[in-house]
Amino acid sequence: MKPTLLVLAAGMGSRYGGNKQLDDVGPSGETIIDYSIYDAIRAGFGKIVFIIRRDIEEQVKERFVKKLKGKIEVDYVFQEITNLPEGVKVHPERAKPWGTSHAILVAKDKIKEPFGVINADDFYGAESFKILYDFLMNDKDPNNYCIVGYKMKNTLSEHGHVNRGVCRVDSAGLLVNIVETRQIEKLPDGAQAPDHDGKMGKFTGDEVVSMNLWGFKPSCFEFLGKEFRSFIDARGMDLKSELDIPTSVDKFVKSGEITIQILMSNEHWFGVTYREDKPFVVENISNMIKRGLYPSKIN
Repeated sequence: MKPTLLVLAAGMGSRYGGNKQLDDVGPSGETIIDYSIYDAIRAGFGKIVFIIRRDIEEQVKERFVKKLKGKIEVDYVFQEITNLPEGVKVHPERAKPWGTSHAILVAKDKIKEPFGVINADDFYGAESFKILYDFLMNDKDPNNYCIVGYKMKNTLSEHGHVNRGVCRVDSAGLLVNIVETRQIEKLPDGAQAPDHDGKMGKFTGDEVVSMNLWGFKPSCFEFLGKEFRSFIDARGMDLKSELDIPTSVDKFVKSGEITIQILMSNEHWFGVTYREDKPFVVENISNMIKRGLYPSKIN
């Protein structure tokens, strides 16, 4: 059975100042998602599942579901605040989604096979999708997952800070732990970010980071479900707390219940975290089209 690609497209895009998932970056109106799906189809993925908000349903149906008919199976599911375990209590004024771990959980009924996870607004590169596809097709351990890793210096924005899951990897290439590190800023000789005490920590730029390019097996729904239930019991009355994938998997890696392989990609990430990033993205895609890596129009 071919693996599925789960596209996380329910983010608000607050730093970008608009619906960046559906913004045009290609010469014929393509979005970053179009290029990711193009690469996924070329790699061999058999289905695309979008995690979306209700207010962009018609746009997603028009721009992706219709366009991809006959090329790959497409489905979508809504990430809503009310997608919760039975009997939990949450703050009545809560408006913010529950995070990326919750986004995966809402797709539980749509996915029964190994699957990859991507952000809708990140460009990962064709090599990364091939690495992910090969792992999902060939690795048979139901509790062994993967991260397609990048060097931190290949993932930073010129226009502001970014959040990255910084990975510690053992000699066998397995994840030891992952720390969601916020407000990473690019420096001429590396990068910096505040630690939990507010002190500025330095990075060389060669650190392995996760760009939310994950490979999971269906067993992950049990692990993520347990962790989300614990989270919601403890933080359900918060207005803004979220449970992200790195935080969820870190607990089960440490307990030995799962393993995560780090599969390094040589690609350079780029994305539209900030509106000022868009010209850089457009230029990079234009250059790749000139080099023959992508067609001038993705039909």
